[in-house]
Amino acid sequence: MRGWLNLQKSSWHRSISLLWVMIIALQWVSYTDSIWLTVTTALVSIVLTTVAVIEILLPVRWIYRLLMEAIAIVYIMYRTLIHYGIYLTDPMLTLREELPNIAAEMLPYLWFVLGAWGLLLLSSWWVSSKARILLFIGMNIAAFAALDSFTPSILWQEVAWTVFAAMGWLVTQHLRNFQLQYPNGWSYLLDYPIKVVVNIAIIFSLVIITGVNMPEVSPTLTDPYTAWKDWNGTGTSSGSRSKGISQTDNGNTAVNNTTSGYSMDDGNLGGGFSFDYSPVMTVTSDLRTYMRGETRSVYSGSGWTDNDRINRGPLKGASVGEGLETTVATKVQYQALQQTVKLLNNNDYPVLFGPYAISKVESVNGENSSNGLFWRSRDSELLWDTDENNRKYPLSYELTAEVPVIPVQELTAKTYAELYDGNTMDKQFLQLPDKFPARVKELAEEITATGQTPYEKTALLQQYLQETFPYTNEPDLTRSTSSDFVDSFLFEVREGYCDYYSTALVTMARSLNIPARWVKGYAPGEQAQLPDNMALQQGRILNNNYTITNADAHSWAEVYFGEYGWIPVEATPGFNVPLLTQNENTPDSDHTDQEENEPDEATAVNDGAGQTGFHLGDWAVVAAAAVLLAWLTYLVWQQRFNLRFLVQRLRNRRPLTPDQKIVAETELWIRYIHRKGLTKEEHETLREAVGRWSRERPAIAEILYSLLVLFEQAKYSPDVIEDKDWRRVYTEALRLRKSMKSKN
Repeated sequence: MRGWLNLQKSSWHRSISLLWVMIIALQWVSYTDSIWLTVTTALVSIVLTTVAVIEILLPVRWIYRLLMEAIAIVYIMYRTLIHYGIYLTDPMLTLREELPNIAAEMLPYLWFVLGAWGLLLLSSWWVSSKARILLFIGMNIAAFAALDSFTPSILWQEVAWTVFAAMGWLVTQHLRNFQLQYPNGWSYLLDYPIKVVVNIAIIFSLVIITGVNMPEVSPTLTDPYTAWKDWNGTGTSSGSRSKGISQTDNGNTAVNNTTSGYSMDDGNLGGGFSFDYSPVMTVTSDLRTYMRGETRSVYSGSGWTDNDRINRGPLKGASVGEGLETTVATKVQYQALQQTVKLLNNNDYPVLFGPYAISKVESVNGENSSNGLFWRSRDSELLWDTDENNRKYPLSYELTAEVPVIPVQELTAKTYAELYDGNTMDKQFLQLPDKFPARVKELAEEITATGQTPYEKTALLQQYLQETFPYTNEPDLTRSTSSDFVDSFLFEVREGYCDYYSTALVTMARSLNIPARWVKGYAPGEQAQLPDNMALQQGRILNNNYTITNADAHSWAEVYFGEYGWIPVEATPGFNVPLLTQNENTPDSDHTDQEENEPDEATAVNDGAGQTGFHLGDWAVVAAAAVLLAWLTYLVWQQRFNLRFLVQRLRNRRPLTPDQKIVAETELWIRYIHRKGLTKEEHETLREAVGRWSRERPAIAEILYSLLVLFEQAKYSPDVIEDKDWRRVYTEALRLRKSMKSKN
């Protein structure tokens, strides 16, 4: 054990430096989280952590460390591939027979793991001086800054952690140089390390507190690349997450470099995309809602083909301030909701977004009139400029919606006959292609076998989709062989994003004779955080503003339940559409409960960005504040003598002389003993009073005469009074206080 501790002591510099490299490496893993497959990110993270632990805890010869790391990496890859279902063990085969299959599955991920392993060790070995540290850190920050400016990624948190690692690394390097140049001084530091540690903690705390309290200011200038693209007319558009697939000459599927955003063409779903966090709109609303855009009902096998927004259903002109014709579900109640929407970009959209279902447009661009509105009541779509007069899309609008309050318990018990017999619902919402795969219908029947009513069957489909298939914005399309999008998702690709889940739920519900339609729009977005003491006022939510970005573009299903109307159903993991439901446990049916909204799509991919609670960052801020408070307390205590006569110094407009300090200190201890019952008469001198006090309290007589001598020396003696003399008065006065307390 002692030998291990000695090895740790001798290699402390490399171990701590490796820790800083590890922190920076994890920031790059964080950046690639939305680019790599989930299993790749997990493998690289675990391997980096394992290598760092071995390098730090086992400071043996490098060849032995590499051997142990290689063994650990192989085992980690094997266990991770099994955990994610990439490789399934065959109990009929021996380990030797399985090795070729295991190696084949490991190979695609091996290059990522070896690259991360090599870069970590190379960086910790090469970056060995202050100049190299600065160069290395500068290169990383410059790379993050470029990616933040020229890609949809927001990387300020990664930059902040990199700067933090840089500070720690430079401090580590400084201590290492001090150890080499002044070994005796280094031994002193090891014996008395508190001062060094405290100074380092104070510096880090100042940086953390300053960073937290810096005001958030929107950028005044646009980066040159974005400005050039906007000027050139090729800036970030509303995009299409559904256009990520193209057919190559040899017929294989290829993934284009698309970004998230509102889809303009849904005829060919699938592919992959990158998250674009460019802001789209802000919504002021008392309820979090999905911002509904358009509806699709004709499934072709590869996507939704009823893209003709003019002819796909009855369409009428709409006027600001007038009620919109809506299909009323007689079995539900409605809650009025007002929303204000402000657009944050220059994109044009085919619809005005709002909750289900919009009942009136109150204003457009702040005015009470507009001739660009059109309404399709069957689909609850509020379209814009369908007569193609090239009207500019509104910068803002206000609307009122009637949000249904769903009686879930009542609806759950309603049978097919009670919901659909005699209903005139358009058969289009049961449409499926002639060659719709039979195994999809069979799977739907198998999943819902225990459900008796349409609502129960829909809930079982929702549960199956959410719990069976992992979410990813880059599904592995090499697994796909089926020509049907849903069939390929359910049986081959088995991973995807919202378009996959929502389309699967709609088509599977239709295969069970449950009417359903596909809807696209935006998830609720992010709400700015307020301090707890500002969050509520008289029970009302003050902060009701939400910012929606292109990364919040989303699709979901709506299922028709007869007289209960259309109800949104969310099948994508990590999402939960906010619904109002009746509280059927109390007689008052007007009470409603709002379901808690789960993280939006970008949050789901980035693993918990929208979660609440006390996080590591919060603890860091609290710890930094505690360190600074302790430091300030120490400074005040250290300057206690200078602060003791601060009031007199300000009154005299100059520092007190030592004899003046003795007189002031004497007045203080006289006032103290006066409070303890020893008073000084007006006609008495201090010497006469001290004589009387000494007779009354013999135990403190010695201290009183000592203080008297010091006072008379300062007041009447021509001798020079120094600071040490008044500090002696201060010390004697403390002794007097202690003595009088002990006698009481």
